[in-house]
Amino acid sequence: MLREIVASVWIGIIVGCASINALSQDRIVTDTVHYRSGEETVSGYLARPKGEGPFPAIVVIHEWWGLVDWIKENARRLAERGYVALAVDLYRGKIADTPELAHELSRGLPNDRALRDLKAAVAYLRQQKFVDPKSIGVIGWCMGGGYALQLALNEDLKTCIVCYGRVVTNAEDLKSIKSAVLGIFGDQDRGIPVEVVKAFEKALQTQGVTYLIRIYEGVGHAFMNPNNKRGYNEQIAQKAWQEIFAFLDKHLKGTGR
Repeated sequence: MLREIVASVWIGIIVGCASINALSQDRIVTDTVHYRSGEETVSGYLARPKGEGPFPAIVVIHEWWGLVDWIKENARRLAERGYVALAVDLYRGKIADTPELAHELSRGLPNDRALRDLKAAVAYLRQQKFVDPKSIGVIGWCMGGGYALQLALNEDLKTCIVCYGRVVTNAEDLKSIKSAVLGIFGDQDRGIPVEVVKAFEKALQTQGVTYLIRIYEGVGHAFMNPNNKRGYNEQIAQKAWQEIFAFLDKHLKGTGR
């Protein structure tokens, strides 16, 4: 009897997951796309709503692990909310499965090449008929959060979301930013301490940038990533996603309050 109950539960879970995936596939389209970055051809993971659009679009920038499944999942999550999401592959196909390799890959990534690839992703999105070229933003986590801010400083974007990424604290260095900025941070992040986040906030304010900074209590770095077994906080991660969607709906889609 117990075995039958357990089996029924697992069947229900499997069927439920399959139903969710089926619903997702009914609403969105995913593909690996290729585009030019300087003299090179690079690739990315594209997730978008079904339909002709045009839709607002977001460049999605991965952590130091590379273009892993969690980043692709985030791109699909954004697509389900009505955004075209292009997850870039800054490592050109390489993925890290240890912190040591992640450190090596991130340290070996030329900053100028990464920025060139990101600008190429924006250019690619602007050329797509299903994208509204005037409604493009960027989001990134960890290493990608820092690059998200760098992209916003070098491109005319509507939104920039920095999830516990490297920030700029000198107001003069933020003069070129035109996008609204959302910052997601944890008060226990030793790599990006609260005082640095506060300095970033002050610099944004000095430049008259539209911004929203959220510092969540009791969490550290990478608290949104479920693969971070020690630091992941599901409840606060959900709150962060709610904040992200509200921000995008207001400043990128233009439907929020």
